[in-house]
Amino acid sequence: MVDLIMRRAEGDRGKVGELAGFVCIALNVVLCLGKGLVGVLSGSVSIVADALNNLSDASSNIVSVLGFKLASKPADPEHPYGHGRFEYLSGLVVAVLVLMIGVELVKSSIDKIINPSDVEFSLALVGVLVGSMGLKQWMAHLNHVLGEKIKSETLLATAQDSKNDVLATGAVLICAIFARITGINLDAWAGLAVGAYIGWSGIELIRDTVNPLLGQAPDPELVQHIRSKIMSYPGVLGTHDLMVHDYGPGRQFASAHVEMAAETDPLESHDTLDNIEQAFKDEDGLIVTLHYDPIVTNDPHVADMRNKINALAQSISPHASIHDLRCVPGPTHTNVIFDSLHPADCELSPQEFKSRLSALVVEEYPDAVPKITVDEDYVSAEQ
Repeated sequence: MVDLIMRRAEGDRGKVGELAGFVCIALNVVLCLGKGLVGVLSGSVSIVADALNNLSDASSNIVSVLGFKLASKPADPEHPYGHGRFEYLSGLVVAVLVLMIGVELVKSSIDKIINPSDVEFSLALVGVLVGSMGLKQWMAHLNHVLGEKIKSETLLATAQDSKNDVLATGAVLICAIFARITGINLDAWAGLAVGAYIGWSGIELIRDTVNPLLGQAPDPELVQHIRSKIMSYPGVLGTHDLMVHDYGPGRQFASAHVEMAAETDPLESHDTLDNIEQAFKDEDGLIVTLHYDPIVTNDPHVADMRNKINALAQSISPHASIHDLRCVPGPTHTNVIFDSLHPADCELSPQEFKSRLSALVVEEYPDAVPKITVDEDYVSAEQ
C-alpha cells in the first residue's frame, strides 16, 4: 500500500497525505459501523465509546485531507510564503474534535455507571475487537512509514493515534472477557477510561499543534545542521544570530550572520556566502540569507580581548557568547563595542546580564567603556 500511494502521488507531498487520509477515512468508517452495531446489540457502552472514537478518527482524517489540500496551494500576493500553515490549523481542529469526543464519552460512561445494565458477550464482539486491533496496527504502520518518507508530523501523529487506539480497544476486550469469566461488569468503567484517554490525547494534540503556530523553537538537529554546514566552508570563522522561520512543513526560511576575516577580499567572502546559500537551497530545500560580519584577525590584542570577554560572558551563563567585537581607542579610554547572546536559560534579565557583563569587562580592562548590544536566542538554549 505504501508503494502504491507513493506511485499514485508521483512524489507530490500533498497528494501522499491526501491519499493516506482517504484510506484511513474508509477504514475508520468501517470500524465505526462494525463496533457500533456490536456495541448496541450487546449493550456495551465501552464498545460504543470505542466506535465513536473511530468516528472521531475519521473526522480527523477528513480535516487532515483538507489541511494537506489547502497547504499545497501555491504562494500568492496575499500569502507570499505559501499556505503551509493550513496543515497546522487542520491539526488544531482535529485536536479540538478529539477533545470534544472524549468529554462526551466520559459523560455517557458516568451515566452508565450510575444506571448500569448487563453486557451480552458474544464471539462477534471478540471478533470485531480483535479485527479492529489488527486493522489499527496496520494503519499505524502505514501512516508511520509515509510520515517518515514525506517528513509529515500530521501523519506521524495519526500513526501514534492508531497505536493508542490498539491499546484502548485492547482494554475494552480485556474487560469484556473479564466480565464473561467473573461476572463482574466493568464495561462502564472501561468506557470512562477510554473517554478520559481520548480527552487527554486531545489536550496533548492541542498543545502539539498550537506550538508551531505560536513560533516554537526549531528542531535542534536542524539548527545544528545549519551551523555545521556554514562552518564547513573555508574562510568562515564563526556564525551567530541564527533565526529559523516556519511557514509550514517544507516551508522554512533561515537567516544568520557569518564571521569572516576582514583582511580577505570582500568579493571573495561574498562569493563564499553566495555558495553557502545556494547549497542550502539545492541540497536542503531551505532558503537561507546570510549577513557578512568582517572580523579583524591580524591584531593579537583584539583577538585576546575577544576570547577573554567571551569567557567572562560564559562565567555568567554557560551558553552565553559574544561576537562582532571591535575597539575604538581614545586619549582617555577605549570603547569596546560588541554584541552578546543572552541565552534563554539565563536566570538574569537581559538588562541585568548586560550590567553584570559590563562590570566584569571594566574589572578586566579598567580603561574600557563597554558598548554592549544584547541579542536574544531565537533557536535554542543549547549552543
